[in-house]
Amino acid sequence: MSRFLYLVRHGEQQDAEYGLPDGPLSARGVRQARAIAERLGGVPFTHAWTSPLQRAQETARIMTERLPALEPEPSALLMDCIPSGPTPELPHAWESFFGSVTREQIEAGEAQMSDAVAEWLSPTREDRHELLITHSFVIGWFVREVFGAASWRWLGVNQANCGLTIIRVRSAKPAVLVTHNDLGHLPPELRTGLTVEQPY
Repeated sequence: MSRFLYLVRHGEQQDAEYGLPDGPLSARGVRQARAIAERLGGVPFTHAWTSPLQRAQETARIMTERLPALEPEPSALLMDCIPSGPTPELPHAWESFFGSVTREQIEAGEAQMSDAVAEWLSPTREDRHELLITHSFVIGWFVREVFGAASWRWLGVNQANCGLTIIRVRSAKPAVLVTHNDLGHLPPELRTGLTVEQPY
């Protein structure tokens, strides 16, 4: 049996460049959400979950306009978070990232992602196709978990707004990464959220 997880980062947030922690989608974010809904139109989804943050909830609402059979359920396990803290193996280039992060934030993120992995990266007794609308760091943690990489390695595993990552969880074999940050459904002007532009 296979459990397919379709991980989608929310659409572009309005005024995110001003440091707002949450908010509605920008006009471009709305177009991104419509594009990923079109891309996933033929998937026989069995369930859908979304982060409770506004930008993810709005992405889910726009997607369900085109995928009316879906009823995404909010889950605190998909909230934006800091999945782990600095370790002795952390490359020096990443140390500044943790400058303003508190120990409490790290501990909360570690607990959240431990529960999220137990919830979604476990095998099932029947085939499933599940949609998770969440955030870049959460998706990076899932990818890191599939590879069994060091705890800091979610850093640098970036996901564009409404990029698509698919993970296959199998009952008798390790989980596999089917695709990461697929942007084929997004024209160049809609490819946002990455530290490096991807125009092609």
